[in-house]
Amino acid sequence: MAVALIALNACDGGKTSIAVEETEVKGMIDNPSKKFNSDSAFDFIAKQVAFGYRIPGTKEHKACAEWLYTKLNQFCDTAYFPKGSTTTHEGKNIPVYNLIGSFRPNASRRILLASHWDSRPIADNGPIENQRSPIDGANDGASGVAVLLELARNLDSLPEDVGVDIVFFDAEDLGISEVENSFCLGSQYWAKNPHVPGYTAHFGILLDMVGGEKAKFYWEGNSKNWGSYILSHVWTIAQELGFGSRFITESTAPVIDDHAYVYEGTKIPMIDIIDYHHSSGFPEEWHTVNDNLKNIHKPSLSAVGITLENTLLTPPPSLFY
Repeated sequence: MAVALIALNACDGGKTSIAVEETEVKGMIDNPSKKFNSDSAFDFIAKQVAFGYRIPGTKEHKACAEWLYTKLNQFCDTAYFPKGSTTTHEGKNIPVYNLIGSFRPNASRRILLASHWDSRPIADNGPIENQRSPIDGANDGASGVAVLLELARNLDSLPEDVGVDIVFFDAEDLGISEVENSFCLGSQYWAKNPHVPGYTAHFGILLDMVGGEKAKFYWEGNSKNWGSYILSHVWTIAQELGFGSRFITESTAPVIDDHAYVYEGTKIPMIDIIDYHHSSGFPEEWHTVNDNLKNIHKPSLSAVGITLENTLLTPPPSLFY
């Protein structure tokens, strides 16, 4: 908040003055909400990791899917567990479980929140001796899911006639850079087969790798192209809440992530809150065996969770027009 007070001296030797009434410039948030609990979010990450590697087609993957559906069913008004299948770049047929929890499913104005929940089967960004090893995916996948679960656990008030859909995309991390469209198989499937026929939302926010100790979130290139007003709104809220050192209003290169396929298939304006900058790349633990619980930072979870919590309570004004 900024406060301005101006005193003007008259021209008669300073004997009289005109005081301009004190004015206050208010931010977007009158009473910040901080129900988000980073300890709880961390526990949700630990629970996912405890199932084992969440690689589509494995028993660990299915067990985690069933647990996620149980939590969404517990926290949300309605939950969905659609079951599909797709083919990987290696020609393997795999199950696809895109799990959805909805608040006020009949509300006409909707906000989409998403993250992927599967984990990568190879640590191809690490030392050569580990590159064929699967990863825990504590940050790359589980952190975004955990933030959204913790939001859902506490989401007991929304603006009138606003609904929220939380989507956990499957099969995001099976691809290789040499094969186009080999990543994000779950969101590609969902964009063609949404949980509600003809589904749309006013805007969407994707979370990816939001739990690292040094996490910083820039204006990702595709997000700026498709939803600059959402970026500006969310980053302004983050800065008002004191998270300006993490939410940085500087553009970075486009990233092909789940939000790209959602936008391509549905035209829902999507932004990506992702720890990435074109000069430094992804977090150093990305696609390595070090993407584990030891490298999850609770203050990072809080920064993202509290920002989203207040975004839901103070959505962009355009949502109502």
